[in-house]
Amino acid sequence: MSTPVVATAVTIRKLAPADFDAVVAIDAATEGRTRREYLERRLAAAQREPGLHAQFAAEDASGLVGFMLGRVLAGEFGRDRRALRLEIIGVRADRRGSGVGRQLFDAMCDWARRHDIAEVRTSARWRQTAILAWFDALGFEIASDLIVECAVQGRNEEPVPESDVASPEGSAREIDYGRGEANDHERLARDRADVRSMTSADLDAIVLIDRDITGRDRRAYITSRLAEAMDHSSLRVSLVARCDGTTVGYLMARADLGDFGRTAPVAVIDTLGIDPEYARRGFGRALLSQLFANLDALRVERVETIVPQMQLELLGFLYDAGFVPAERLSFVRPVGAAA
Repeated sequence: MSTPVVATAVTIRKLAPADFDAVVAIDAATEGRTRREYLERRLAAAQREPGLHAQFAAEDASGLVGFMLGRVLAGEFGRDRRALRLEIIGVRADRRGSGVGRQLFDAMCDWARRHDIAEVRTSARWRQTAILAWFDALGFEIASDLIVECAVQGRNEEPVPESDVASPEGSAREIDYGRGEANDHERLARDRADVRSMTSADLDAIVLIDRDITGRDRRAYITSRLAEAMDHSSLRVSLVARCDGTTVGYLMARADLGDFGRTAPVAVIDTLGIDPEYARRGFGRALLSQLFANLDALRVERVETIVPQMQLELLGFLYDAGFVPAERLSFVRPVGAAA
């Protein structure tokens, strides 16, 4: 017979560095494995950029009983408004079912309101029935975005057809996928593309390409992600493609080492863009090929990204590159909704 959960007073507060060991212990008990390095990096990221992270702790007289980590999406996947991504939650086994998770989520929604964020987003595998039921109870709904993924191993040596690459955040330009392209364009790109790691010197060129694609000036977002790539390269794999001394494309990806149900490291492409003047010449393929090579060396087994359903051009490019629909579902909930 199961032991009933005794409801005792719980205090919700900001997560602190002193909570780290307790967080690791709760997470390990839940996942069946330790993710100390991943959690250490998530907490360190919040110390560097507190305005982009919402991290909360739940404690009672016995100590830490739960935690929740969230990260602000400031421009990833084409967001034209900020959202808060629920990354991970953990509740101590003896306090599960007592409402601790709901109290943590309410605190996160309050934080989002104070920071002018209108929605919370998250994802989970469709077979994770327990977490899906919890999302449903909180008022989450299926989002219109599609999560697509591709196995990394061996992909860096395979040719990837190139039509055109907008960016995951979308493009106002119409792209004709029916238009045939000569093979010498792809050969030219492979021969002439200089794909390398992104540096701070690339910022202005990337901002200009991004503005041309999206119609928005997202310098602040790109600057933040570039700074993260420079300071914590083990977490980000960010690349630029150059041709004849000119930056013609870029790709920003990050290693996501374990939110809801991930059992192995996965790379997430946040942003991908090609200068429209250099479209259909294989530079998107070159960037993906180098990404796969880098991830293979890092022993990251899979790469994924999120694409709005109506971005048919981008989906076509990714499907041609070997991406397929993932088993993960995307969810969204307005922070003002009453669950």
